[in-house]
Amino acid sequence: MLIGVPKEIKTHENRVAMTPAGVMELTKRKHKVYVQTKAGIGSGYTDTDYKKAGAQILKTIEAVYKKAEMIVKVKEPIKSEYKLIREDQLLFTYFHFASHKPLTDAMIKSKSVCLAYETVTNPDGSLPLLIPMSEVAGRMATQEGAKYLEKPMGGRGVLLGGVPGVPPASVLILGGGVVGTQAAKMAAGLGAQVTIMDINLDRLRELDDIMPANVSTRYSNEYNIQLMIPHMDLIIGAVLIVGAKAPHLITKRMLKKMRPGTVLVDVAVDQGGCIETCKPTTHSDPTYVIDGVIHYCVANMPGAVPYTSTIALTNATLPYVIKLASKGWKKACKEDAGLAAGLNVVNGKVTYPGVAKAFKYKMEKI
Repeated sequence: MLIGVPKEIKTHENRVAMTPAGVMELTKRKHKVYVQTKAGIGSGYTDTDYKKAGAQILKTIEAVYKKAEMIVKVKEPIKSEYKLIREDQLLFTYFHFASHKPLTDAMIKSKSVCLAYETVTNPDGSLPLLIPMSEVAGRMATQEGAKYLEKPMGGRGVLLGGVPGVPPASVLILGGGVVGTQAAKMAAGLGAQVTIMDINLDRLRELDDIMPANVSTRYSNEYNIQLMIPHMDLIIGAVLIVGAKAPHLITKRMLKKMRPGTVLVDVAVDQGGCIETCKPTTHSDPTYVIDGVIHYCVANMPGAVPYTSTIALTNATLPYVIKLASKGWKKACKEDAGLAAGLNVVNGKVTYPGVAKAFKYKMEKI
């Protein structure tokens, strides 16, 4: 198969969809890989690295899209890429369709095959291609939250772990999945007092067993959230509903209950955000303030640590890329129901329930 790896063009997105090691695994299986020049620079990989692994380097993004049968990316195509995508071309990337109607409509119009990383599943229901970036984002959420709690950044001037004789910060994490767990590990490791909220009691029991003494669990509902937020220094939104828009667990009116300088980090921003006042921001302009509360809502948080993120992502995606390239998407998805769950838009049809529900489109089977 002819596989294209374009340079990511979303603002401050330094990741690349494939490492030279990934390219080598494909080329030794007789697939051709076209990498756009300087696609890997942000992650520490040169064109020479890719050439040595067997890739062909193309000068423009247009050339990559024109040559490739399958495009492997990190982030969803942006508007300037829409016209490059052609009918029957396979796109394998993060899409997060349910929070972005213009993208959904553009992919429907293109009649391409859109296979979304974020809805590929394992037999146990876990999300193998979302997990590595969720791990990065969860750890970064605490790291960024700690930074913006500093007074020069507009925060309350609270050190996350405190010092002897001074209490540590209080951290609330909404969601006990991969993001929430990783955020809690980081916050607890720095010495903060951490509360994880979730609606899954079994998950809360697991977390209660494995987390250190400075982490407690609490059932998530509106009453408990309102009870907790006035006492928090850092609140991390880590809610995920697979392939669908995130619910608003913190509303605009709740901001009035928070202390000035409280920091909100909404990792769910890719799926519309679990904080009502959330809007996507960038690494160059990551925060804004509403009612004295700092909002950090960068939509591609792992893009700030591209070396780590690119390797972690390729580790997870490569087996699927090999399968798709070797068998074609139809046969590969027929043999692997978990991979088939990644099909969101196919040849002009919406094929994923969460996307159809988000925009009241007809859900069609392939």
